[in-house]
Amino acid sequence: MHFIGLARGKKFETTDEDQFLELKGKIVQELESILASGECSSPPKDDVHQMMNSIPSLRHLSQLNDGALAHVEHEWHLIYITWHATLGQLKARHKALDSLHQKSGFLRRWRPR
Repeated sequence: MHFIGLARGKKFETTDEDQFLELKGKIVQELESILASGECSSPPKDDVHQMMNSIPSLRHLSQLNDGALAHVEHEWHLIYITWHATLGQLKARHKALDSLHQKSGFLRRWRPR
């Protein structure tokens, strides 16, 4: 949302552009990491890639009209909320597994002494 605000105001520096591109790369890497775990399928990889490909740079984003910028903002919001819901589900699963292991004593028995 920070970068959408910069684009909307059309005031950004080269360092902002660099940070924007770095953030895009991190988002895609984290998505791949989560999907590789096999525990999640949402947000759909294609949706994230489509949005990322539709905004190749901060400069490009700043040149969009208000309607197109609002559309990107809406797409990001949907992906962001879905991603956080998925992360919440993964955290709940891991917490349940940790609790199960603690009750069974599995981790205590196999820890190196």
